[in-house]
Amino acid sequence: MDFISGEILYINKPLNWTSFTLVGKLRYKLCRKIGIKKLKVGHAGTLDPLATGVMIICTGKKTKLIESFQYQTKEYIATIKLGATTPSFDLETEIDKTYPTEHITEESVQEVLKQFTGEIWQVPPIYSACKVDGKRAYKFAREGQDVELKPKLLVIDEIELIECKLPVIKVRVVCSKGTYIRALARDIGQALDSGGHLIGLERTRIGEITLDQCINGAQIEEFVDALVIG
Repeated sequence: MDFISGEILYINKPLNWTSFTLVGKLRYKLCRKIGIKKLKVGHAGTLDPLATGVMIICTGKKTKLIESFQYQTKEYIATIKLGATTPSFDLETEIDKTYPTEHITEESVQEVLKQFTGEIWQVPPIYSACKVDGKRAYKFAREGQDVELKPKLLVIDEIELIECKLPVIKVRVVCSKGTYIRALARDIGQALDSGGHLIGLERTRIGEITLDQCINGAQIEEFVDALVIG
């Protein structure tokens, strides 16, 4: 393999790793393996630390392809807990408010999910990398400052209820670039006259690349050690 000319790797990001951590570990190991000090390595589509799943990593001259990968359709399996919210819309922050769930049924969940297909407007989470006046929104959030994020138009091609053990539901989502599944969890909770936050997220596909094609990110060292460098 020639990582300087460029290679594309598909990696299953481990839980609690940032996307930056994954890229950094891979770059370090490849540089040691090849015997160079610098190597271009980038990823197509950030995953939150509490998410796992498909990441496409490009090296060398293939980093020019990153943007094209970012615009490909993505598929997720999201686990949402209804009846409670958190400031980050996931488990990064503590529960700040609870809501009743007794009125929610599997049938009502199915009906509400229909509202979230096609073009929808979504307000991103304040705990996100969206920029406000040149500053990342999550920095305002961690400083305790309120900022207003503008809604963004995005496309959800498919949303399917695959498990319903109330107050926890699991949904499969096929969506466009820029979709925040954490914000979708918030919006589904609100549409059910309750609350909701994300308690698990796995990206199962980017374009045609699926999890079964991915290297286990926790085994990057073993993978690089076994490589034959061309």
